[in-house]
Amino acid sequence: MYLTMNTDCEKEEALNLQKEFEWVLHKEVHTALKQIHQILVECARRFPVQLYGNDNSIKQDKFVLSVPPDQLKCFITLTGDSISYADITFKLQRQPTTMVRTSIVSDNPWKLQQIQDAANHLQQAIYHIDDVGKNYKFKSSDEVLHILGNILGSLQRGRTSLIVPRKRTMDDLIKSRNMSLSPNLPEDIVISFYLQSHKLIVALYQISNNHGMMKIDSSLAECSVPWLNEVLVLFTVGLQLCQQLKDKICVFSQYKDFTVRSRPSSPASS
Repeated sequence: MYLTMNTDCEKEEALNLQKEFEWVLHKEVHTALKQIHQILVECARRFPVQLYGNDNSIKQDKFVLSVPPDQLKCFITLTGDSISYADITFKLQRQPTTMVRTSIVSDNPWKLQQIQDAANHLQQAIYHIDDVGKNYKFKSSDEVLHILGNILGSLQRGRTSLIVPRKRTMDDLIKSRNMSLSPNLPEDIVISFYLQSHKLIVALYQISNNHGMMKIDSSLAECSVPWLNEVLVLFTVGLQLCQQLKDKICVFSQYKDFTVRSRPSSPASS
């Protein structure tokens, strides 16, 4: 008698789990994907470039970056994903009383590739969600995990593009040191612009030869870019929602015998 009751309880528990599994796959996954989609589209609207069909007006922001006392000072206009104007002055390490001045003008802007990279990855994440039809019925947890893996991968790469600047060797910087600058800088001076998290950074490197050894004196100035902070917050929210859904689906992935009878032949929208 005890064995029979125990078996009945197990069957009932398995049936309840099966029902919850199907409800999660058919309802909750779509609800969560819709919420994530809304967050990512909102993130796309914050970018200063055209993205995911949004005809974003080109944003223009002005910033002042400086290292006191007059070691380095830079007036910058950031237009879209490029520095369209910059007035840069700094002191020479070898001649502290000498000031050097150079500039960036709109005819030859300094492109911040990190912005475009992040935008491309964000758009790819949105497309991964768009590829799932609204009425599509998932059959297995693995199917959902595959899609979530694609979304998470795109979001992680997009966020990393903004947080971790691409490493460049000093040789690379020297070769491209006068890419957008006028007048050109001497061979022993390099200026670089990049993003790190929500900050725009200008780096000045002054190279000298000290008894046959290369010596590099560096100065960094930074400022906060408000829209970048908003973008990173939305990237993070999107990642968290994806991870929460993935964790929930992973619970059901333990039950390999769970199946759903009917589904379309592919997850693409009809």
